[in-house]
Amino acid sequence: MLVNCVAYQDGRKLADIEPREISEYLKRPGCFVWVALRDATEDELAEMQEEYGLHELAVEDAHHGHQRPKIEEYGDSVFAVMHTVELLPTDELKIGEVNVFVGRNYVLSVRRGTERGFQNVRNRAENEPELLKNGSGYVLYALMDAVVDRYFPAIDHLEIEIERVEEQLFQPGASPRDNIEALYYVKQKLTTLKHAAAPLMENAGKLFGGRVPGVCHGLTEYFRDVYDHLVRINQSIDAARETVGTAIQVALAMVATGQGEIVRRLAAYAALVAVPTMIVGVYGMNFEHMPELKWTYGYPLVMGVIAAIDTFLFHRFRKAGWL
Repeated sequence: MLVNCVAYQDGRKLADIEPREISEYLKRPGCFVWVALRDATEDELAEMQEEYGLHELAVEDAHHGHQRPKIEEYGDSVFAVMHTVELLPTDELKIGEVNVFVGRNYVLSVRRGTERGFQNVRNRAENEPELLKNGSGYVLYALMDAVVDRYFPAIDHLEIEIERVEEQLFQPGASPRDNIEALYYVKQKLTTLKHAAAPLMENAGKLFGGRVPGVCHGLTEYFRDVYDHLVRINQSIDAARETVGTAIQVALAMVATGQGEIVRRLAAYAALVAVPTMIVGVYGMNFEHMPELKWTYGYPLVMGVIAAIDTFLFHRFRKAGWL
């Protein structure tokens, strides 16, 4: 579906145009056309391929989607794949995809699986004519910057989730199983975010270091800024994943500690029962000559000894923290 088709020249918006008019505007010096598509069909991509002369492999990737974040050069053009991240009301992360074709006089952005568009990026570009004079390369920077900036709220939200689960770890009555499940759920979302940010960081270096694509000339410091943001994001993700791993180990250790306490309690109660069982077992044997067997106070004495020993053991276990 066509979202926008706009022609720009010398950093200024010329007009909203129809796709059939693109070729006319591409002939103008200093002019480029920015087309935005959403969930593009095969026919729409074929039309854009004909207008812009897009490489067939890049068009194929954009049509099928589900690509790993990357930045590739095809002659004098650049093809970028970026993953978008949206935080849903259910606290789940929704991953979308943006494919950007950039040439000397054109920009084609194709987004899939994301509700939030990039109208704010277009508004920003139009409000910065001095930078927009750099042409299509600046639009690529603005789109990358917008995608990367949307990672930060997701990371902040996940860090808050981690802190909330950490606070529950040591609360009385908290379920270790629920805490571990919550931590694994956060870890899964961090991994999803890592798969979006890490490959993009690896590829962003192509746009400011060494041989830079022609469409990105004059904008190396801007792409370096995007790369720095990606470095920060990846460091935050790695730190959060390490925190989650530590929290999981703590939760498992607390489970083991709780089981150890239960075993100690059972052992202590078993010892309390074992003493009278042993004594009574001796008196239950069929011997004719038994100590105090015919003594009037024999039975109370034996019961008193049992009670004294069990009382002593109970206080010793209580003092040791076993009961």
